[in-house]
Parts: sequence; C-alpha cells; structure tokens
Amino acid sequence: MRAIVVGAGIGGLAATLSLRAAGHDVTLVERTRRFTEIGAGIQLAPNATRVLRRLGLLDTVAARAAHPTRLTFHTWFDGTEICRYVIGPEAEAEFGAPYLQVHRADLHQALADRVPPGSVRLDTEAVGIDQDDRQAYVTTAGGERLGADLVVAADGVRSSARQWLFGADEAVFSGTAAYRALLPAAEVADLDLPEYAGWLGPGRHVVHYWVRGGELLNLVAVFTAKTAPESWAEWTESWTAKAEPGEQLREFTGWDPRIRTVLERAGQVFRYAIHTRTPLTRWHLGRVTLLGDSAHAMVPFQAQGAAQAIMDAAVLGDCLAGVTPDGIPDALTRYVHRRLTTATRVQAGSASAGEVYHLPDGPEADARNARMAAYEKENRFGPHAGAWGEEP
Repeated sequence: MRAIVVGAGIGGLAATLSLRAAGHDVTLVERTRRFTEIGAGIQLAPNATRVLRRLGLLDTVAARAAHPTRLTFHTWFDGTEICRYVIGPEAEAEFGAPYLQVHRADLHQALADRVPPGSVRLDTEAVGIDQDDRQAYVTTAGGERLGADLVVAADGVRSSARQWLFGADEAVFSGTAAYRALLPAAEVADLDLPEYAGWLGPGRHVVHYWVRGGELLNLVAVFTAKTAPESWAEWTESWTAKAEPGEQLREFTGWDPRIRTVLERAGQVFRYAIHTRTPLTRWHLGRVTLLGDSAHAMVPFQAQGAAQAIMDAAVLGDCLAGVTPDGIPDALTRYVHRRLTTATRVQAGSASAGEVYHLPDGPEADARNARMAAYEKENRFGPHAGAWGEEP
C-alpha cells in the first residue's frame, strides 16, 4: 500500500513511522523547507511513551527528558499546596511506561531522524485533496497531483484538509490564551520551585516543569479572554508572537512572589491564543482520514494533545497492518471507531479542567481544592491519569 501523510508535526511523523512499521510505502509531505519544530515543553504520559517504545524511540526521547516524581497544585496568591499526585516510578510501574517532560524540538527530532530522507518531500504545500474509487490525490502548490492508496491529513489545528473533506469549519477560540517561556535552571535556582506544579487562580493558572533533564524550566501562564481581539490573529498556532515588555506581569498581578519572579526573569515571553476544533462524528471519507489536531485539537489542560495524536498514529498503523488497497476504507472505519470516542472524551475533559482551574476565589474554589485533596487519597495518580491506561 502507498500512503501520503500531509504535515510533519508530531502526529504526522508518528503516523509515518507507524505506517512504515506496518509495512507500507509512505511519502511525508511538508510545506516547510526543512524539518523544524520550535516551541517549548511538551508532556508525554504513559499512553504516549508506550507507543514510543513500540516505535523504538523511548530510550532516545527519555535520555533528553525530565522524569518528574510528583505533580503538585498550589493556590495562586501564596503557594499553599492543595494536593500532590504521584508521577514517577510508581506511575511507571502501574502503567508500564514512564511519564516524561521534553522539549518539543527534541521529540520532533527523534521522530524525524527515523524517517528516511527519500520518504520526505519538504517545501511541498498541499493545496487540495480529492479521491476517486481507486486512489486519493494530493494537489501541491507547484501544480503536481500526487496519487496514493491512502492520504492521512495531519495538518494541525488550522487544518485545510478538514474543510476539503467536510466543508466550512474553522478553528474555535477557546477563550484562553497563554504566555510561554523557557528559563535556564540557574535563573530560578534560588526560588525553591516545586518540580512540576500547577498554580490555580481566578481566570488564570500557571504550569511549570523541567525539560532537557532539568536544564530548562518550561513556563506556561494561561489567562481567560472570552473574546479574542483582531490583533490576536497572529497568536493562533504561533510560537513566535512576542509579548510586550511587562505584559505578563500585568496579567498576573498579585500572584505568589515566586511566580511573579519567574515571569519577570523570563525576559522575552511568547504568547499565543489557544484554539480547538469542534468534535466531529467521523474523521474519514473514503481513502482520506484526519489525524491529531486536525481531528481533535484540544486545550492543553490535561497535557494530552500530543499523546492523543501519537495514539492516533499507533491505532492507524494497527488497523492498516496487512491491509491491501481495496480494504482501506474499512480499515479507516475501524481506526475511527477505536479512536474517536476516546479522543473526544479527552478533548472534553481538557476543556472541563480549564474551567475548574479558573474558578473564582471563595466557596467554589474552596470546594474544588477540597475535592482535589480528597482525590489524592482515593487515587494517588490524580484525575488526569484517566487516559494513561489507554492502549493502542
């Protein structure tokens, strides 16, 4: 079987490797001129790292990762600990794979290094996808029409393929935006920060954790903004939109001095508006399917966006193992049947987590904190571990 994968992000690379492992001939089409992945930290729960092990990449990724032992939640104004959940060796023993925190570029590079150069077409922008009874086709900006038995569209939250398949459907502003920064460990060594923590406040929350084995602190500061101004267009799916000097401090006035200090020492901070996609009832049409953010872009509040794309890739490879071209439509039906319900549930859970994190001070926040502390006694891994046992 011959396949074309559109998009060389984490989902597209994982899909390429998974389909190759299933014995198929895969061409990866990417509009940029070279493999690049900017951005900052990314979290890989055990459901994702089990797939990396299957692909023979776990040791490579783990060697560049941080291995957290616990997740703690704190109040926004004075850092009082609300609860703590187990992340480290106990979680690995329970779920059969580690929880890793990595720089996005390190994960991307590890995946890209396993794709043979001859299977990649860089500087090739897809401007259309269509199909007939026998093949699917990708039309490029250069005027080529590339044919294959299968096309996998992994073209991100701003997916054009999704519109080509299912009609007008735009990315949806989530009502939240975020500041991101990476700080060298030496810059924050005097602050006695928890190793992996979420700080919860009215309309805002902050998450920080280590990447590159503790060399860099990854900081994400999320705030509510129900209406996105026109000027935010550049923020969408961008890792390079720069915040104005001091902007992040104004948004987090009155927060715990440690958080304020990290925000101040971060120097240049980047900002982006968080967008999602409306859940679909199907991801495929004939010989063409969506994968990753193009199918189920979600807010990052359960740290499952990349993991769900990696799970898509694993299940796609499983469903297409041994399949001939004639069997592709049925195989894609099986793929979507196995993945759509779970991904949609995680998507909804991530949105719900953001609402819970941003409750106003007072009875609602007090009740939330009590629930989180009680959950610690019931389930040492925390509610976010619901997806960790998921198998491809």
